[in-house]
Amino acid sequence: MATTPGPGPLSGVRVVELAGIGPGPFAAMLLADLGADVVCVDRPEGSGLAVDPAYDITHRNKRSVIVDLKAADGPSRVLDLAEHADILVEGYRPGVAERLGVGPEACHTRNPRLVYGRMTGWGQDGPLAPRAGHDIAYIAVTGALGMIGAPDRPPAVPANLLGDFAGGSLYLVVGVLAALHHARATGTGQVVDAAIVDGTAHLSAMIHGMLAAGGWQDRRGANLLDGGCPYYGTYETADGGHMAVGALEPQFYDLFLRLLGLTDFAEARKDRTRWSELREAVAARFRSRTRDEWTDVFEGTDACVAPVLSLREAPHHPHLAARGTFVDHGGITQPAPAPRFSATPTTVRTDPARPGADTAEVARDWGVPRLLTGLEAKGIE
Repeated sequence: MATTPGPGPLSGVRVVELAGIGPGPFAAMLLADLGADVVCVDRPEGSGLAVDPAYDITHRNKRSVIVDLKAADGPSRVLDLAEHADILVEGYRPGVAERLGVGPEACHTRNPRLVYGRMTGWGQDGPLAPRAGHDIAYIAVTGALGMIGAPDRPPAVPANLLGDFAGGSLYLVVGVLAALHHARATGTGQVVDAAIVDGTAHLSAMIHGMLAAGGWQDRRGANLLDGGCPYYGTYETADGGHMAVGALEPQFYDLFLRLLGLTDFAEARKDRTRWSELREAVAARFRSRTRDEWTDVFEGTDACVAPVLSLREAPHHPHLAARGTFVDHGGITQPAPAPRFSATPTTVRTDPARPGADTAEVARDWGVPRLLTGLEAKGIE
């Protein structure tokens, strides 16, 4: 297998990922997509994620070695990697990495410039720090989950996109890259505490400003952006599909009404007493045609209306297809790396790393012979 470092703005950056599930692997994938040489330290027993490694897209563009951290020489082998790395990412509960002998102090003793990224749900301190949890609990206590869904139903679950990946992975990546900039300027590494509760709360900054200003009600389905507004939401079509409407600005709203055939509601935009009436009229109109028919009506306009597509449909949307937002690699349709760079373009370079498949290459490329044993190691010393 060819080594993974390639085009991308992070080419030359070395990352050690201590295997986990969810936001940690996704963050490391993003770093790998951007060109970093990411080496995942997999466990002998596997990750526990019920997905065939061949389909685990979060391990694309990476390389894998297997190290048993509970073995006598396990921690020292990871520390050998950390000594040659720029960034290390782990997602254990607080204190676990320290007990395993690969915590920040041990790593910084070997490599003072190392950026040590810690990905957790509750954070490294606080009453809940040692407790187990998942995305849904983290976003629940931040107030974010309580904003999502219809007012007469329980809050809607946004998969694990909001907490794990938006409030977690993306904040970890921002944090370790900022710390890497600092380390290269000063020669000093540091620990980045990326907690999903912190990141998710941070995502709601604009909403908290609106709440303080009296422009947001602290309940579901009562606001401009939470489905409470009849011209910002979703509607069912005649064939059971759905259309998404976001006609917020006056000019877009007027065009939306004209294409929908409801120009009598021009003054209802600012009149909340008519919102229920407007919603019923809009819903009735959308139920009169199929999703594809309505897509044709709004195609190429500024009415801010789009069809709600499934995961399998999305790659075939004309705009996404034209941009190459999804790519086919190794027989898997998957999102292309994002964002895009003019001078250092990124790409899906390799299939998902198979556990342990790259041990010899990493040992050679990183100059870490103790990843191997016996005669294998002598060849790279």
